[in-house]
Amino acid sequence: MIVSWNQLLDYVRLDMPVEALTERLALTGLNHESTEDVGGDLAIDLEVTSNRSDCLGQIGVAREISVLFDRPLSVPAAAPRTSGDPVEKFAAVAVEEPGLCPRFTTRVMTGVKVGESPWWMKRRLETLGVRPVSNIVDVTNYVMFECGQPLHAYDLDKLEGRRLIVRKARAGEKLKAINGKDYALEPEMLVIADAARPVGLAGVMGGLETEIGPGTTSILIEAARFDAMSVRKTSRALGLFSPSSFRFERPLDPEVADWASRRTAELILELCPGSVLHPGVIDVAAPASPRKPIILRLAQIPRVLGIAIDPVEVRRILEALGLVVLDETAATIKAVPPSWRTDLEREIDLIEEVARIHGYEKIVENRPIPVTTAPRGRRERVEDAIRESLTAMRIDEAVTFSLVEDSLAVPVTMEGAEAQPLRVSHSSRKRENALRRSIIPSLLAVRRHNEAHGVADARVFEIADVYIPREEGGTPDQPPRLAIAAGLDFRGLKGVVETLLRSLLIAEPLSAEPASLPLFSEGRAATLALGDVRLGWIGEVDAAKLEAFELRNTCSACELDLGLLLEKARTVAQYKPLPSYPAVVRDLSLVLDRNVAWAELSAVVREAAGPTFRQADYLDTFRGGNLPNDKQSVHFALTFRDDDRTLTGEEVEKAVQDVVASCSRKLGASLRA
Repeated sequence: MIVSWNQLLDYVRLDMPVEALTERLALTGLNHESTEDVGGDLAIDLEVTSNRSDCLGQIGVAREISVLFDRPLSVPAAAPRTSGDPVEKFAAVAVEEPGLCPRFTTRVMTGVKVGESPWWMKRRLETLGVRPVSNIVDVTNYVMFECGQPLHAYDLDKLEGRRLIVRKARAGEKLKAINGKDYALEPEMLVIADAARPVGLAGVMGGLETEIGPGTTSILIEAARFDAMSVRKTSRALGLFSPSSFRFERPLDPEVADWASRRTAELILELCPGSVLHPGVIDVAAPASPRKPIILRLAQIPRVLGIAIDPVEVRRILEALGLVVLDETAATIKAVPPSWRTDLEREIDLIEEVARIHGYEKIVENRPIPVTTAPRGRRERVEDAIRESLTAMRIDEAVTFSLVEDSLAVPVTMEGAEAQPLRVSHSSRKRENALRRSIIPSLLAVRRHNEAHGVADARVFEIADVYIPREEGGTPDQPPRLAIAAGLDFRGLKGVVETLLRSLLIAEPLSAEPASLPLFSEGRAATLALGDVRLGWIGEVDAAKLEAFELRNTCSACELDLGLLLEKARTVAQYKPLPSYPAVVRDLSLVLDRNVAWAELSAVVREAAGPTFRQADYLDTFRGGNLPNDKQSVHFALTFRDDDRTLTGEEVEKAVQDVVASCSRKLGASLRA
């Protein structure tokens, strides 16, 4: 943001060296970039942070100076004389999108004569880095840089129907902007149209067909407010940026539009003798919400800043900044921010303002400020436990982008696979613009990057959200997930999950049901569950998918419901004494049909094994040999223990026989000879 020293003199007395001015501004948030002499004027380049849109005009910077140096501020009254017929006789306005255009004002001037601006106007604009065009256009630019409110002037006689309509673009519409380029408009873009076609992109740039020219005699002055997000989307979609869009993308003073319109008319009357401003203004505005008062507790100032500031000085600073004090007690000050300070919303904002104006340099550096650390929440503690467990198993954490290219936007299951992922429209995201529905593809890309750099088996995990589109549209479901990818086989990765669950002290048994999943090899994928609740998915990545990801080495991956882990995990271990009596282990080999899964077999075993049963451990599966083609032999171990005594051989043998009998009855199993 460049300000002119000579123009600042119109609003505030500058009786200090420019070095003292820029140093003081820098200490309070307007960093000084450079100062350059331009034809006898000083162009002071200041860095304005995004929250201080009030300083995107000369008056805003002058207001800061008046507060910092305790100088009176003089703002032009903007009270132009009017004559002739009222404005409604010459023009009409309709706002079809009040949510995107909360205010739209127009004034009409006739009898104008377009020509060169006087030398002082051209000199001021040149100092600000703006090329003079004509007196009318120069005035709109001058006022924008003066107060931060963009304006636009139309040739009234070139507007079809002499009316303006604020609406969304229609399919197939185009606009030739004042830069001479043609732009194809999209239906979500907000435009200013006349009765026949778009004549401007709202908040971005006007159209060439209705611009001010040498033959213009009647003009319509527009000063409006537009939704910042709408302007930002349009500007980036078209790659079209302007000083107007830069300002409209930030929160502007909701009350400055009318002043800017009057100020523009006032200057045109000065520069165009004989021109007429018609009485009245067409002001289409939604009801403005009053600013909510903010209560500043005076005791918070020394607590936050570490120094005490006299309450009289605190009030002086707030009032100098334009706040209206509604009530003051020995402990609090209740004040309403001015319209131009859209960034002031909370108590801490007022404390920062007091510190900024009082002087950061007055805050003692070595004074201790009491700081209390916030306790970690349950989610933080569980996530830390997950990280500790997985890193102990030599699995490293990865952090990847939620926005991915199409090849990484595939879902982990077939549920909703036909739905397209949500996308963003942004000029900097031409390829990586899809919100991922699974973390696993991102981890496979991490493995590919590591393989390319000589790390054959990068074992990685990530904790992040995924984005599942809803059939009815709107905001997507955003469940948190934990994903793991490693160069292990199915059993190895399932063992990792089991170890993780034990470290989280989750008591519910883990089961795996065979499943057909897009990312995994057929017959090597499963749905995981804790009890009756689905936990996630696991499998060995399909060879075709490995090739698509340009991976040389095989790997397995899983994706778990982090929300369920957060619900089931216990963060505090409970003491349990070590067993006093020995366990008894028995191995069994049962011949079963090939379609019987371990999850089904183990469920039958747990139900039949009796009260002394502790666990069943899968060992291996044998197929072929002298077994029929439709059969398999499953080898597993049963563990029994009683907490109060040593089990006898007869008790264990009876429990084993009960298991065999139940498996035979329910699954058609038989002992392998």
